[in-house]
Amino acid sequence: MKPKNILKYLMFAFLAVYVLGACTNSTEAEQIFDKTPAERLSEQKKELNDALLSSEFGWKAVYFTDDTQLGGFTHLFKFAANGKVQMASDFDDDTAVYESEYDVVLGSTVSVVFTTLNRIHLLSDSNSFPTNALRGKGYLGDFQFLYYGQENGDLLFKSNRLVREVRFVKATAQDWADLSKNLITEKNVIGEPGRPLFRSLEINDGTKISKYGFSYAAAARYANSTAIDGSGSVIGMGVGFAATGIVVSPAVTVAGQKLTTFVYNDTDGSFTATGTGGVSATIKYNNAPLVLTDDYKLLLPGSGNNVYGYIYTITKTEAANSPLFLTLLNNSEQAAGAMLTRVQLWFNNADGSNYIEYRFGDANGATIARRYHYFTLTADAANKTVKLTPGIWKSSTAATSPAITAPSFLKELDDQFMNPQGLYFAKTPVLGYTAYTFTSTIAPFRMVAYSFQ
Repeated sequence: MKPKNILKYLMFAFLAVYVLGACTNSTEAEQIFDKTPAERLSEQKKELNDALLSSEFGWKAVYFTDDTQLGGFTHLFKFAANGKVQMASDFDDDTAVYESEYDVVLGSTVSVVFTTLNRIHLLSDSNSFPTNALRGKGYLGDFQFLYYGQENGDLLFKSNRLVREVRFVKATAQDWADLSKNLITEKNVIGEPGRPLFRSLEINDGTKISKYGFSYAAAARYANSTAIDGSGSVIGMGVGFAATGIVVSPAVTVAGQKLTTFVYNDTDGSFTATGTGGVSATIKYNNAPLVLTDDYKLLLPGSGNNVYGYIYTITKTEAANSPLFLTLLNNSEQAAGAMLTRVQLWFNNADGSNYIEYRFGDANGATIARRYHYFTLTADAANKTVKLTPGIWKSSTAATSPAITAPSFLKELDDQFMNPQGLYFAKTPVLGYTAYTFTSTIAPFRMVAYSFQ
C-alpha cells in the first residue's frame, strides 16, 4: 500500500474511533439528539408551567422596561393551574389585587403571556406616556415574556418587545402586604414639600468622595446626576420602589462594585447604598445648589430686555417645578376663578422697568385678564442671587395706567418671587426649548421658565 493511502486510512480510523467514543461516552449528547426540537420545547413548557405554580406566595418582578430612560415597576403575580393569575403593581396609587388570565405558549421558545387585561398592560398602553419623547410609545412595556431558564431559584425571562431581562423572584406574604408602602417611598424619592430643593449624589470609592447634582423625573421614575467637577460625567439610573428604599438599574458602579439597593433614612431624607471597603453611594439633600452659576447676570441691566415665563401648555409638566410652586399656582387659580396661563418675568424693559405679568385665561386658554407687579432688581454677586423688591401693581403697562390694589388671590404666589432673601436663577435641561428656573433661597419653591431669547 502506498504511503499516502496508509495515511488516509489511518485518518479515517482515527475519526471513526473518536466519533464512536464521543457517541458512546457522552450521555448528554445522546439525550440531546434523541429528542426533537418540539419535544424539547414541550419539556421546557412543562418546566415553566410547574415553576410558575411552585411558589407559595407567587412571584415578584421589578420590571425596568428601558433603564436608559425609565424606572422600574414592581409587579406581584400568583399563578393558578386553571390559567388565572392574581396581580398587583405599584404603577400608580392603585395597589389592589386583580385577577386575569395567562398562558404558557410555544413559539421559537417558551413564553408566558398575560392574555387578558391587568396591571402589566398599563406599561404597554401607547396613550399613556411619561415624557414627550415617549408620546405614542407609552412606557415601552410588554405582556409576553420569553423564558430562558432558572438561576438560584429565580425565573429568567426577556421581554418580547425590547428583549430586556426580567427576573421573577419568589414573593413572600410580606411583599403583598407591603406593596402599598412603595407609594410612600415614591413620595420620598420625589422629595417631601418641606425638604430643600437641592439634592446630590455622593459617590465614595473608599478613598475620596465625588459629588453629582441629582435630578429626578417623577413621571418616568428616572434620575440623572451630573458631576460638579466639570468633567461632564453623567450617571443615569432608573428607579424602582421598595418598602425600605429603592432599587436602581443600571447599577451604580463604584470601585468595581455594583450598587443597586438604596436604603431610606427618614431623619435626613437620604438614600444610601453600601458596598464593602468604605464604598457607598448616597442621594442627599443640600441647602444650596452644588454649583453656583453666573446665569443671574442675564437679568441685570445691560443684558437686554430678557423675558422668562411659566407657560401652562409648555412648562407646567416639567419635573423641575416644585410641589410648592404647583400648589400655590393652583391656589391662585381657584381663588381667581380662572386659569393662570402665564407667569412671565420681564427684565430691563424699554422704559427701564421690570415686572411680573400674571396672565389669566378661560377654559380654552384665551386671555381674559392681566395683572402686573413692578419691582426693582438688585444682585448679590457673592451668592449669585437676585432680589426682587416689590413696587406697584397695575392692570396695564400703559404709562397712564393707574396703580391698583394688590390682588389677594396672587399674594402667596407673588410673595415667593419677592422674598427678601432673593432667588437663584439658573439654566435647566429640558426637551425642545431653552429654560431657566427661579428658585427661592429660603423655601422649596422653584418655577421652570421658558426663555423667549
